[in-house]
Amino acid sequence: MADALPQEQRFLDALRHDDWPAPEQERRLDEVGLDREALVELFESQLTSRHLDLHARRLQARGEGFYTIGSAGHEGNAAIARAFRPDDPAFLHYRDAAFLIQRSHAVPDQTPIRDLLLSFVASADDPISGGRHKVLGSKALHIPPQTSTIASHLPKAVGAAHSLGLWRRLGGGGEWPQDSVVVCSFGDASFNHSSAQGALNAAGWAAWQGMPMPLVMVCEDNGLGISMPTPPGWIAASMQGRPGFHYLECDGLDLLDTWRAAREAAHAARIHRRPVFLHMRCVRLYGHAGSDAEQAYRSAARIEADEARDPLLVSAGLLRRHGVLSVDEIAERYRAIGDRVAREAEEVIRRPKLSRAQEVMASIVPPPRAGRRKDWQGEVDTTPAPMARLINQALQRLMARYPHLVMAGEDIGRKGGVYGVTQRLQAQFGPHRVIDTLLDEQSILGLGIGLAQSGLVPILEIQFLAYLHNAEDQLRGEAATLSFFSNGQYTNPMVVRIAGLGYQKGFGGHFHNDNAIAVLRDIPGLLVACPASGQEAVGLLQEAVRLADEEQRVVVVLEPIARYHGRDLLEEGDDRWCFADPGPEYRLAVGELGQWGEGRDLAIVSYGNGIHLSRQAAVRLEAEGIAVRIIDLRWLTAIDHEALHDRVADCARVLVVDECRRSGSVSEELITGLVERGIPGERLARLSAEDSFIPLGPAATVTLPSVEGIVERALGLVGRQGR
Repeated sequence: MADALPQEQRFLDALRHDDWPAPEQERRLDEVGLDREALVELFESQLTSRHLDLHARRLQARGEGFYTIGSAGHEGNAAIARAFRPDDPAFLHYRDAAFLIQRSHAVPDQTPIRDLLLSFVASADDPISGGRHKVLGSKALHIPPQTSTIASHLPKAVGAAHSLGLWRRLGGGGEWPQDSVVVCSFGDASFNHSSAQGALNAAGWAAWQGMPMPLVMVCEDNGLGISMPTPPGWIAASMQGRPGFHYLECDGLDLLDTWRAAREAAHAARIHRRPVFLHMRCVRLYGHAGSDAEQAYRSAARIEADEARDPLLVSAGLLRRHGVLSVDEIAERYRAIGDRVAREAEEVIRRPKLSRAQEVMASIVPPPRAGRRKDWQGEVDTTPAPMARLINQALQRLMARYPHLVMAGEDIGRKGGVYGVTQRLQAQFGPHRVIDTLLDEQSILGLGIGLAQSGLVPILEIQFLAYLHNAEDQLRGEAATLSFFSNGQYTNPMVVRIAGLGYQKGFGGHFHNDNAIAVLRDIPGLLVACPASGQEAVGLLQEAVRLADEEQRVVVVLEPIARYHGRDLLEEGDDRWCFADPGPEYRLAVGELGQWGEGRDLAIVSYGNGIHLSRQAAVRLEAEGIAVRIIDLRWLTAIDHEALHDRVADCARVLVVDECRRSGSVSEELITGLVERGIPGERLARLSAEDSFIPLGPAATVTLPSVEGIVERALGLVGRQGR
């Protein structure tokens, strides 16, 4: 082993002297229910993981590898993998290569060494991500890929665990057997992140009420968050008395103790359907990553002490003390696995890489699948009604037509939502399908992602747009990336209804009136719709559910609160903003524009509340002799710019009315798209909201577009003065 890295030297020295550290507590193999062959297999999984870590650094030094955050010190999780079935879904910590390698032993035709090396070199042949990122994942092993370093995958693990009991209530089905257990793992530093604490709270909250929650949350505690030490005893003190949880701990350096605790955790979660917190103590070796010089923040004595506790040393010692392998047999396994990793690495570095934008982006949009919609057998109430009532009717139909559709959100069940949009749905479909959640948007979105990965289609409600912002990473970093990082093999189709935008006069200030949508529009693959009327809301919502069910898309429907119960257009009592329910087959496809009027003097392009305002402004503009047409976007992402250009190209002037903030608004994209297609800038203008939060009281609308503002800007654009 002439090319041995410095990190290997301690193990090689132990081999030479046959000198191995002992575990904290000596156990017999039969005492923990592990045979000699199984112990050897676990050790080989650990060795494989270690050699992959070491070779990742060799590849990086040669300019061939791109990822060196390794699993060294955490390899005891191989024993955790063996304690669970290969069809138990596992949402893994990024230091869990040994888990994946060990699980591969239970499934035929797996090639974990090659697969992980392909991910290190970002090859397009990587079977999980297609070269987009180094992730631990495998469709065959039921390991959805995670990119999280801050435990943002834990909320969806809670949702996946909840889905198992829900599928039982629905009569069967789903991606995993109903007696499965969900495994998720994370580090001690991530334990402190709000996403982890929210997931722990949601799981305990559910279990406290007797809801099935077959979940094992594995905290791999190496005592460090990059350079920040975890206070000794913090994890145990935080979790030992946590309501709803069964707490277990193990020495992650000792395969026998880890196997003992993992088996107990799997049994408790599978039989009792309650969450288990498995606290695995381990060490972090070789720094946080290849570029991390831990000598800058850790003493040499502390580093030396951790290296002396290397789990491979402890495992080799177990094999020696139990008479399972000789020193020469251990050395031969170490050499053979290292040689195999090196040999396969030389092959994978020659495999193709992604080289074109189209290749990178190919998996942003998931693949289609067969739809599961049933025929509608009921009547349609065509009495003209405001938006809230029509949405309610559409949701009722959708829940009846899609037996696998589940709704979840704060107050949506017994109360029927803050604005009454979901009234009577829980009474009709039951609390298991119309779920009143705890007050935590992060947990709501995580619940939906987990439900969706299990084969359900969730419709989630976020009570106000302003409440999304503390949880938006569940959309950005989790829901929208799953297809991308799994090469379309894993998806989490869902519909998120968000009540938002402004014009609620005197109510709530910027916590309830929020016109910040840029965060939604810049997420690749996410679709965002915004209706202006109840009829459009029905068409967009029914299309959103079809998109989730058949095309596996993540769709946000942004519902203007001010239009929920608004009935009138021009004067009180005219009922001109009430519409008939267009029925169950009415759907507005992505990019499909709406239009009112045929005027050619001025085209107004808008959406949501802006359409209502523009319709009012059009009456005054027509009185000035200006012929107006109004173009309704409906979709705020995947905009069909060619179609929009065609709709306005014959108009003398074009005004974009955008109720969202001037910076980062959709109007920027619209104006740019029109200029790129040949419409001169002097024919274009935009009217947007100010770059401001929305205040409370009489000033609630002064930063937003108004009828007066639209009329004034339109007259100026066409070169006229108002009467």
